[in-house]
Amino acid sequence: MAVTGDESETGSSGGELLGSDLHTSSSATLGLTLAHPARTPTEDASQKREHRLMKNREAARECRRKKKEYVKCLENRVAVLESQNQTLMEELKGLKDIYQQKL
Repeated sequence: MAVTGDESETGSSGGELLGSDLHTSSSATLGLTLAHPARTPTEDASQKREHRLMKNREAARECRRKKKEYVKCLENRVAVLESQNQTLMEELKGLKDIYQQKL
């Protein structure tokens, strides 16, 4: 990078760029170009948002699936317990009848 006397922006020593100035300006430029040459900050933020939303949708879908599975399991358990309860009530009624006959 050559600096002439008629350029308006100058380094810290009146027209020359010092080694530290040259290093800072070139590394900042290279950092931006090498990291994401075609992305603007809004595109990057938009892409991150879309990725986050996609992950959130997947997590919500998985949560709903697990909830359905859990509810089905509870419904099955209710059916089994109701059946057991009915059987026990019938057994209790039979035992009460036998006890009443002995009195």
